[in-house]
Amino acid sequence: IGMGTVDLVIKPSVAIEFGHFTTMAVQNSSYRALSLKNCSSFRSANMVGLFYGSSSLVNVSFLVRATSYCTFSSEEHHLSSKRRSRGPVMAAKKKSEGAEEGKYKNTIDLPKTAFGLRANSVVREPEIQKLWDENQVFKRVVSRNTGDTFVLHDGPPYANGDLHMGHALNKILKDIINRYKLLQNKKVCFVPGWDCHGLPIELKVLQSLDEDARKELTPLKLRAKAAKFAKSTVKNQMEQFKRYGIWADWDSPYLTLDPEYEAAQIEVFGQMALHSYIYRGRKPVHWSPSSRTALAEAELEYPEGHVSKSIYAVFKIVSASSSSKQLDGYIPNLFLAVWTTTPWTIPANAAVAVNSKLRYAVVEVDSSSLPSLSSNEKEKRIGNVMKEVRNKYFVVASDLVAALEGKWGLKLIVKSTLSGAELENCRYIHPVQSRECPVVIGGDYITTESGTGLVHTAPGHGQEDYVTGLKYGLPILSPVDDEGKFTEEAGQFNGLDVLGNGNDAVVDYLDRHSSLIMVEPYKHKYPYDWRTKKPTIFRATEQWFASIEGFRKAAMDSIGQVTWIPSQAENRISSMTSGRSDWCISRQRTWGVPIPVFYHTETKEPLMNEDTINHIKSIISQKGSDAWWYMKIEELLPEKYRKESSQLIKGTDTMDVWFDSGSSWAAVLKKRSGLRYPADLYLEGTDQHRGWFQSSLLTSVATNGGAPYRGVITHGFVLDEKGFKMSKSLGNVVDPRTVIEGSKDQKEAFGADVLRLWVSSVDYTGDVMIGPSVLRQMSEVYRKLRGTLRFLLGNLHDWKPDHAVPYPDLPKIDRYALYQLQAVINSITESYENHQFFKIFQIIQRFVVVDLSNFYLDVAKDRLYVGGSSNHTRRSCQTVLSEHLLSIVRAVAPILPHLAEDVWQNLPFPCTTEDGNAAEFVFETKWPLSNELYLALPQEEVTFWGTILQ
Repeated sequence: IGMGTVDLVIKPSVAIEFGHFTTMAVQNSSYRALSLKNCSSFRSANMVGLFYGSSSLVNVSFLVRATSYCTFSSEEHHLSSKRRSRGPVMAAKKKSEGAEEGKYKNTIDLPKTAFGLRANSVVREPEIQKLWDENQVFKRVVSRNTGDTFVLHDGPPYANGDLHMGHALNKILKDIINRYKLLQNKKVCFVPGWDCHGLPIELKVLQSLDEDARKELTPLKLRAKAAKFAKSTVKNQMEQFKRYGIWADWDSPYLTLDPEYEAAQIEVFGQMALHSYIYRGRKPVHWSPSSRTALAEAELEYPEGHVSKSIYAVFKIVSASSSSKQLDGYIPNLFLAVWTTTPWTIPANAAVAVNSKLRYAVVEVDSSSLPSLSSNEKEKRIGNVMKEVRNKYFVVASDLVAALEGKWGLKLIVKSTLSGAELENCRYIHPVQSRECPVVIGGDYITTESGTGLVHTAPGHGQEDYVTGLKYGLPILSPVDDEGKFTEEAGQFNGLDVLGNGNDAVVDYLDRHSSLIMVEPYKHKYPYDWRTKKPTIFRATEQWFASIEGFRKAAMDSIGQVTWIPSQAENRISSMTSGRSDWCISRQRTWGVPIPVFYHTETKEPLMNEDTINHIKSIISQKGSDAWWYMKIEELLPEKYRKESSQLIKGTDTMDVWFDSGSSWAAVLKKRSGLRYPADLYLEGTDQHRGWFQSSLLTSVATNGGAPYRGVITHGFVLDEKGFKMSKSLGNVVDPRTVIEGSKDQKEAFGADVLRLWVSSVDYTGDVMIGPSVLRQMSEVYRKLRGTLRFLLGNLHDWKPDHAVPYPDLPKIDRYALYQLQAVINSITESYENHQFFKIFQIIQRFVVVDLSNFYLDVAKDRLYVGGSSNHTRRSCQTVLSEHLLSIVRAVAPILPHLAEDVWQNLPFPCTTEDGNAAEFVFETKWPLSNELYLALPQEEVTFWGTILQ
C-alpha cells in the first residue's frame, strides 16, 4: 500500500472471481493488476460485493469512491506513473531514446466512432434535414404510427416580413410537442398556416410604389401585388421555419388567401348572419386616421408615455329640473364643470352625464383667492373664465372639491349640495353650437377618481357615451372624416386635424368664449394603431358587427371546458370575453375577403340572405375573392335577383383579418383530411387571448356551440437577457437566423439545436430572456451532452443486441444505473406530458452531464478499455450503456432532433421497431417503455447509492 494505490498482483493463469462472473480476463503472458485508485485506507466490510455481489474467494475492502477499474501490466503501470510525474518533457525524451510506443495499443478497447465531438451544425444540420426530406421521414413515421390522431392547430403568423425570436419560440414549442407525440405512436397532423390579408401587406405594397404608380393603382392591381407579396413572404418564412428543424406538412400549408379558405370563411360569416349575429349599425368604433379604417381591440396597442391635452371646461345651465329647483337662485351664473382628455369631441357634445349615486356641490370661487400656478406647472394654463370669477358658481362632485381647489389653485366655497339624480334633466347651452342639451344619468364609469364627477358626453365618439345616448335618444354626432379631420358639420373647425390643430382650435375657441377653466397635459394609456404606431380615435360610422351578446353565455361555458396552460390563462380570456363589446368585423380596405352584401342605390338597404351568400361562396371557392371586384353585379347575384341588379351596388368593405384567422377551424380542421375538429391543442403567445384564441372561440361557438380547441397553451414574450424589450434602436435584437448561422458581427454559429435547447430551458409561461451569454451557456450544455453521447457510441463500437447480459446477472452498480435511468425517463415522460420542458432540460443536464458522466461512465472506463473485448465485465457494462444511449437519444429527440438523428445515423448496431423492421431514423422508434424490473431495485440499495452520489 503506497501513494493511495492498492495493487493486487495476479498470475497470468489466475483470475479473481467476484460473485457470478470473472472480473477480468488476463491476456497475453504478462502480469496484470487491479488498481484501486485514490484509496486512503481499507475497511473490514466486504464492499466489493456492492459492485459485483458477494465473493467467496477474495474479501477486499475499499472506499467506494475509489471505483476506477483498469487492468494493465505492472511494467506499463509504473511507466505511466513516471510519465505522469515527470511530465511531457520526460515522455518526449524517452521517445527520442527509441522507446517503443503503442506497444499495448492492440490490447486496449478504446472508443471508436465517426460521431464528431464538434457539432459543425452549419453543415451537419442541413444535411440531416435533407436526409429527412429525401426519405419523407415525417410522413413515413405518421403513416406507420397506429395510435390516435393528434392535432395541434397552427395559428397563422402574418406574412409581412422576416421571422423574429417570438416566431422561433412559438414554432419550436409546437415542434417539441409534435415530435414527442410521434414517439408516442400518435398520428400527428400539423398543417402550417399564414395570415395573408389585411392592412400591413396593403401598406407594404403602397410603400413600394411612387406617387404616380399609386394613382394608377386599381383595386384589382393592388390585390394582385398584395397577393404576390404575401406568397413571397410565405415562401421566405417557410424556409426559415424549416431551418429551425420544424416538421410540418410544408407541401400543403393553409393560406388565408386560398380560394377554398376564403369560401369557408364566407360560409362561417353566412351561418352567423343567418343566426342573426351579424348586423349593420352606426356605432363608435376605434378608427385609425393613419390607416383610414376601423380597428378591432386586437389591433390596438397602448404604448407608455402618451400625453393628452386635457381641459376643465364649463357649460352654462339655462334651466333646472323639477327636482333641483334649489338651483334657480344661481341661474344664470351657474355652470356645469366638466373634464375631458379629448377637447376635439366638444363639437359633438350631446349631453353631460352624472352619477345618480354621487353627491354634487354648487361651489363659489372665493374672489379673494386668485388662481396661481407654481414654477413646476409651466405646462398648465389658466383659462379666461377664471379671470373674472365674481358671482360665478360651478357644479362639481362634492368629494372632489378639495382636489379641485388644489388643482385650480384657488378656494372653493360650497353653497349647496344635491344628488346626481336631482340634476337629471337640467338644461345647458352647448358651448359651440348654442343649442340646449340635457343633463343625463350615466353609469358606474362616472367616478370621483379624477375630473369633476361630470362627464361631457358625445355618443358618436365613445362606447360608454353611445350606450348612455341610446338610453336617452341622444343624437349620434361624429363630424369627423376618414382622415381624422373635421367635416362641414363641425362648422368653423372644418378641415382641421382632430388630433392636431383641430384639437388646439377647439381649446382656443372655448377660452375665447370664457368656457375654459384650465388646460394641462395628462399622461395616460391611449390606443394606438398597432401597425402604423399612431393614435386612433373613437368615431361613429356605419359598420358591420358581430353581436357577442347573442352567444356570450355559450362562449363563457365553452371556456370552462377547455384545459388552459397556464391555468391563469382561463381567467384572462374569461374576463376579456365577458366584458367585451360587439365585434366590429368590417374594414375599409381593399386587400381582404369581401363582406358579401349588396346595397340598394337609393334606400341603402342591404341585400344579404342565405341565397346570396351561398351563391357568392360557390363563386369564391372556384375563382377566389378577386371575383367580387372583377365580376358584374348580375353575375354575383343568384338568378332570381338578377333583374334587380341595376338598382344594387356591391359593398366595398372587407372582413377583419381576425375573422379571417378566426375561421381557420372551419377552413382547415373541418376540411382537411386527417385533421379533426375540435383540435387537441392551440399554442400561441399570451397576446392571443384577445386575438386568435378569442376570434376562433367566438366564430366557433356562434356556429357550432363549442370551442374549436380542447386545450390551449400560451407563452410569454421574448426579451433580451437583461429583461428589456427587443428594439432595433436599442441594438438588442437577437435574430434567430443569426443565432443559427452566425453573421459578420457574430462569427459563432450555434445551430438550430442550441436555439431549441434554449426554448426547452425556459419557463415559457412567462416572458423569457435570451442573449449572447445565455446562448453560450446553452452551447456548453449541448457540448457536454454531445460528448456524453459520443462516449456511449464509441464504447459500443463492437456491441450487438445479443451481447446483452440478463438483468439478474448484472452487478449491483449496473442494476442501480438502470434503476436511475428508468427513474429519469419516467420523470422526463411526465414533464413532456405536462408540457414542462424546462424540467426536462434540468433533468437532462443533471443526469447526463453530471451524474452519468461524473460517476458511472467514469468508473466504467477500465472495465470497457482493458477488461477484454468479450469479457463478461465489459459486456455487462455495454448492456447498461446501450440502454442509456437508446433511451437518452429518444428522450432528447423532440428537443434536439438533429443531435438525436446524428447519433442514430452513427449507431454501431442495428435497432429494430416493434414490427421487426430496422429503424433507419430515430423517430421510427417509439418512446422508451417503462421497465418495472429496473425500478424493482431494493430500497436499501437505492438509499445506499443515493448517499454515495451525494
